[in-house]
Amino acid sequence: MNADTTTAADAAIKNLHPLEIKIILFYKKGDEMFVDKVEKDLNFKSGNGNQALSWLVGKGLAREIRRETAVFFELTDLGRQWKEQGTPEERIIELVRIQQGMSLPEIASTLKLDNKDAGSAFGSLSKLGVLAMNSDKRIAYIYPEDTSQNGRPAAGAAAERLALIRRLLDKAAESGVIAAAELSAEERAAVAGIAKKRGASGAAFREFDRETVVFGFSEERNAVASALERAGLTGEETGALTPDMLETGAWKTATFRAYNVHVPPTRLIPGRTNPYAKFLEDVKDKLVSLGFEEFDGPLVETEFWNSDALFMPQFHSARDIHDVYRITEPQHAQCIEEPWLSQVAAAHENGGDTGSRGWSYAFDREFTKRLILRSQGTVMSAKTLPHAKIPGKYFGMLRCFRYDRVDATHLSDFYQTEGIVLGEEVNLRTLLGFLEMFAVEVAGAKEVKYVPGYFPFTEPSVEVHIKHPALGWFELGGSGVFRPEVTASLGVNVPVAAWGIGIDRMALMALGLNDLRELFSYDIEHVRLRRTA
Repeated sequence: MNADTTTAADAAIKNLHPLEIKIILFYKKGDEMFVDKVEKDLNFKSGNGNQALSWLVGKGLAREIRRETAVFFELTDLGRQWKEQGTPEERIIELVRIQQGMSLPEIASTLKLDNKDAGSAFGSLSKLGVLAMNSDKRIAYIYPEDTSQNGRPAAGAAAERLALIRRLLDKAAESGVIAAAELSAEERAAVAGIAKKRGASGAAFREFDRETVVFGFSEERNAVASALERAGLTGEETGALTPDMLETGAWKTATFRAYNVHVPPTRLIPGRTNPYAKFLEDVKDKLVSLGFEEFDGPLVETEFWNSDALFMPQFHSARDIHDVYRITEPQHAQCIEEPWLSQVAAAHENGGDTGSRGWSYAFDREFTKRLILRSQGTVMSAKTLPHAKIPGKYFGMLRCFRYDRVDATHLSDFYQTEGIVLGEEVNLRTLLGFLEMFAVEVAGAKEVKYVPGYFPFTEPSVEVHIKHPALGWFELGGSGVFRPEVTASLGVNVPVAAWGIGIDRMALMALGLNDLRELFSYDIEHVRLRRTA
């Protein structure tokens, strides 16, 4: 061994784990090692053998020699039941010896066996000359006096087979698994008859293949082993100083592992709230601090609350199947609350008591019960109006679903922050003040503009647009003052300012993102970088 080899070996042992040291000192070059053997020989915990051998391969001190595939048999739940209660054959023999003359269905019922299992067990015992069936299909137990009867094997052969299966069940119960290599030819034949590879729930054993990787040492092993002996390392060195060692004084005679200051420290990843979830909570806190009350509701809604109560005509293009997700089962709600159904229907047909002429069509009371996924947050504003306090302020963070092409500013499911303000003094100026708060204070936009819009349920209607540094101008959301056809039909007779703003889009500005899809990224490292202050 030359000086360079010795120096390299002395350096190598500084990075060895005690598990690796034990393997190097226990086995010699030329020995074959695999996980089960190492863990058994060195009394390692389960998993330690695989870890240590992988480390040795990574350091070039061991290498893979070959892979071997072996067959194993694992005891199933049914097998454990047989172990405790007896196999179907054992139970049938015990029953028939006491109560002869039973039919096969009676036996299956008494023993709570499937007819198929009872029939299979009877067939096996019949071939072995233990049971017989007469012309009335009654089962009898046979007592042979010699080694064979009517050309069939005697009951002694059955006893041997049942005893063989009983031994297999007992053997497997100890560890749960039997290696095929450990079985005799007779045992292998017996277990094969009660084992399956797939769909093994109806079999006593599950047959499966397990691959074993065999390792051997590399040429550097002997030099490293000599370096370990020179250094006096055995793998029994203590890695941590414990309170018990201090109390008993055992630390005085213990040999401690040397610290490797060149090993990079463990990465510490502190827990933190998802940035988008944190942004939503901050918006909620701000609105609550302004005196708003939060509302929420189910994702599945009726056409009535999603659109009809908002004075959206049933022939409106937004009601098309290409714009909303319909529910397959059930397709319709059982009923719609009164008097809101009748009052909304009248508003659509002739204006009702709202002072409007309505849409002048026959309102479909069956269509209005159809179930869909909520397509807009305004549905909760409508559902809140009949019970709202006047004056009052309400908001919600609502998940909505709508057919849409997914891109940087559109998703097929998204969140809206929905809100209403009710009161005698509420007007368009009130609404614009809240829109500016969302655009400037919440989203952090530097440039904002208001554009006239159209919605069937508001008049006047306003869209708020903001300018993104990368995406340019895009709509943040729609708003307006509810029409009397909406408010009067739902029992409210004061002005109501309402808005539905895409809070996902506000988050683009606030979090410095350029694509809505980044809010729901599966890239954890990317999400960590997008933390809020």
